[in-house]
Amino acid sequence: MLSFYPQFWTQAFDFEGRTSRIDYWKIVLVNLIIGGVLAKVSPSAVYFVFAVASICPGLAMNIRRIRDTGRSWQWIFISLIPFVGVLWLLWIELQPSADA
Repeated sequence: MLSFYPQFWTQAFDFEGRTSRIDYWKIVLVNLIIGGVLAKVSPSAVYFVFAVASICPGLAMNIRRIRDTGRSWQWIFISLIPFVGVLWLLWIELQPSADA
């Protein structure tokens, strides 16, 4: 059922590949659920460790998703623009995969 999730961790330093839209959103959903559960039922240190450990794989996955839409990886920096940047990045990540 969650066979896609170990790839999130094993591809933590793979900034070159591509991540499909469905795989991206499945991993985002699983991470939200895990993070929510850890925040509610475990000590804050466990949640903190999970959150910090997810930074590099999450960044790599975001860059692969942006590349999958046919854009260059530098579009990740659009999220640094206050307010609209995060929405713009979300719009990019919602786009279908570009033809290879």
